[in-house]
Amino acid sequence: MMPVLKHFGLAAYPFALTPNPALYLPWDEHKSILASLQFALQRGDGLLKVVGEVGTGKTLLCRLLLQELVKTDNAGYLNAPIEDLRVLPMAVCREFGIEPKDAADPYSALTDFLLAEHAKGKRNVLLVDEAQALGSAGLEIVRLLSNLETDTKKLLQIVLFGQVELNKLLQQHSLRQVAQRINFSFETKSLSSDLVAQYVEHRVALSTEGKAAPLFDQAALAVIAEASGGIPRIVNLLADLGLRRSRWSWLAFWRPRSAAA
Repeated sequence: MMPVLKHFGLAAYPFALTPNPALYLPWDEHKSILASLQFALQRGDGLLKVVGEVGTGKTLLCRLLLQELVKTDNAGYLNAPIEDLRVLPMAVCREFGIEPKDAADPYSALTDFLLAEHAKGKRNVLLVDEAQALGSAGLEIVRLLSNLETDTKKLLQIVLFGQVELNKLLQQHSLRQVAQRINFSFETKSLSSDLVAQYVEHRVALSTEGKAAPLFDQAALAVIAEASGGIPRIVNLLADLGLRRSRWSWLAFWRPRSAAA
């Protein structure tokens, strides 16, 4: 066991930067977004969007939604960017386990699969993370994929997760057809000071061997909340730094000027 883990009685690092559903704190805003996405998908909406600043938990939401979808339906996951957008339809096929006989026509194979699964009563959902990295050309392909439908239902439902740049892209005149097809749009935001404290303590509790003991006092939590701006990824970075530095010497660097004066 690494010295930091042993010293604090931790079974695992609580503040790794990789999104980990096992350490998820279900705060109200995220629960609301997840519930709304699930409702919209159940209703049959074809194209949905979740945007937010870097580090506010979009990828974590994407993985949580994926975990739920695969229990009952077909779900695929794409992480942009994709260097050669010409292979994007083929990449979608492979996410659903499809190997088209004619590699030059993935749309036909995908349509056949979606129709067969629709006849079985199954939904088919594609989750696209970092969707802003698709650019205009990639988002136009997404529109074409979202056009796969019966007379009454979408055969492929798509959820885009992206940074705020995605909204700017969708404001382009050339992408107006994509923007018009988005039924619901949600935004992830930063945490309040109280939620930062809950977030830190929750992750520590889930990572501690035996009975959890507080590792951060209220003063430290207040500094982390202010210095991070409530961005979960930065909270993780600062809290992890705090565990690695002795006697909280790092706090002197992050302490607000008003407090240090």
